[in-house]
Amino acid sequence: MPSTKPAPSARQQELLERAYAYSLSHGLADLSLRPLATAIESSPRVLLFLFGSKDGLIRALLARARVDELELLRQIEARYDEPPGLTVVARELWTWLAEPERRPLMKFWVEAYGRSLVAPDGPWADYGRSTVDDWLDLLKGSQPDPGSPAAEARRTGVLAMLRGALIDLLATEDLDRTTAAVEDYLRG
Repeated sequence: MPSTKPAPSARQQELLERAYAYSLSHGLADLSLRPLATAIESSPRVLLFLFGSKDGLIRALLARARVDELELLRQIEARYDEPPGLTVVARELWTWLAEPERRPLMKFWVEAYGRSLVAPDGPWADYGRSTVDDWLDLLKGSQPDPGSPAAEARRTGVLAMLRGALIDLLATEDLDRTTAAVEDYLRG
């Protein structure tokens, strides 16, 4: 008999949204249940009951962040009837990634991505890999001949460039310089 996971309760969803907002501004590295619970008007016991463990809560927060990232991908895909080209999609991605209001989400992403590399067996497991796959799928859909080795290499290079420029932007806040670098790469 297959087991199905029950849908989250309204309270669980509400607390997840509050915890997500908290983690966007406070990060995940030093996440402690007691200060989090106080900030979101709950208790550690309720969070443990609803999410099973601190790791379960972190997994739920990572899944919630992916919802925002995947929504961007769906929005870009919906704008085009046929592949617009890798350069067009890369520019749209950069514009979205570089917006000041996205900085908390992008810092969250960088932190979670890095943690998935150094703690691959914890709640971060597969986070980095799954986000790479998500972004490569979007970029693949923008190419007219996505199956060729050259197309795969190009989209991998574009993804690497976007990630590097994003990390640089988050570290320096130098939007002009990082955008110029993105544009230079895309012209090449």
